[in-house]
Amino acid sequence: MPDSDELIEMTVGQAVHGGHCLSRVDGRVVFVRHALPGERIRARVTDSRRRGHWRADAVEILDGAPERVDSVWPEAGPGGVGGGELAHVSLDGQLSWKRDVLVDALQRIGGLDPQDPLVTGLQVRGVDEDRERGGLGYRTRIELVVDEQGRAGMFQHRTHTIAPLRSMPLAVEALGVPELLSRTWRPGARIDAVAPSESDRIVLIDGVPLRGGRRTARERVEVDGRSWRYRVAAEGFWQVHQQAPAALVAAVLAAAQVRPGERVLDLYSGSGLLTVPLADAVGGEGAVDAVESDERAVKDARRNVHDRPQIRLHQGAVHRILQSAQFADTDVVVLDPPRAGAGEAVVEQLLRTTPRRVVYVACDPAALARDVAYAREHGYTLTALDPIDLFPHTHHVETVAVLTPGTGE
Repeated sequence: MPDSDELIEMTVGQAVHGGHCLSRVDGRVVFVRHALPGERIRARVTDSRRRGHWRADAVEILDGAPERVDSVWPEAGPGGVGGGELAHVSLDGQLSWKRDVLVDALQRIGGLDPQDPLVTGLQVRGVDEDRERGGLGYRTRIELVVDEQGRAGMFQHRTHTIAPLRSMPLAVEALGVPELLSRTWRPGARIDAVAPSESDRIVLIDGVPLRGGRRTARERVEVDGRSWRYRVAAEGFWQVHQQAPAALVAAVLAAAQVRPGERVLDLYSGSGLLTVPLADAVGGEGAVDAVESDERAVKDARRNVHDRPQIRLHQGAVHRILQSAQFADTDVVVLDPPRAGAGEAVVEQLLRTTPRRVVYVACDPAALARDVAYAREHGYTLTALDPIDLFPHTHHVETVAVLTPGTGE
């Protein structure tokens, strides 16, 4: 076991899920952060407790990769906070990184053939505005914690130690981050700051609005000349990238190819981001059944869908709601599960409704690949992939996948 201050030299291996690169030193697997594949580095071991592998941070670059740039957020570098693990990678390099991780998961876990056109032609697309801004200033929601001296910051990666922040370059200007970071707060407090698209900034301190402010964010989503308005609890879930709601609505509508009069099942429906556009697509003669377990999200959804009688909301765990026979003969299923994915039971249940099309919105490549493998076992084939980088400078990528009946063989 190495000393905590000991540096080990290595050649960095492939990018893997979680913002790491998989390397080997004297036969031992080492997951390295803040590196790039092919680099020669010196790294400090941060965790050697596990028998199967170590974790390490690259602290000295001996031979850098062409994609390496000066970090846009040094405070998220080695020994720093989480949330900016690819800040040292060029934007093009980040797209390639995320593509490689997604392809690896689909082949290794999902069982896709390396020669499958979906794999060989896969590209991760970014948002035009991000390229113009260098991938900065896109987050409309941030969470801060306060240390014993009253300074706002974030937890250091994989610890409960609070690191006070001097900056947060991923946040939109409307959040007023410099003011939040310069103030003295109550030690131990949690700060949630939200910059809605149609209302002023909301700041919550341990869930209580600062200075008697609002608790509800007003959001507007525009796609191809159409617009939808939503009201969401400030602490509720909403996509953090300012362009993400529109990008996902557009991608899902294109993938779902919903026809007027059809029946759609919207699983993990949240506050109704996708439910409302899907309802407009099926029209008054169609139907959308939206399933969500979170009580607060369902409360928001009721507000957002109240004027569309073709929508029915169901509160409860997805696997339990799907046991109902009322979902037989569904035309299209849309699901946007949490990071852990849907799981085998839910995949099997939703496919029993015999949809002609399943649109899976995934925020985790490994979970997507696993659920794709389950779907393939039940006679569905992955026929389309649309990965979108809605989290620049992090390892996260959002993927819209389409599954259709048939083995594809």
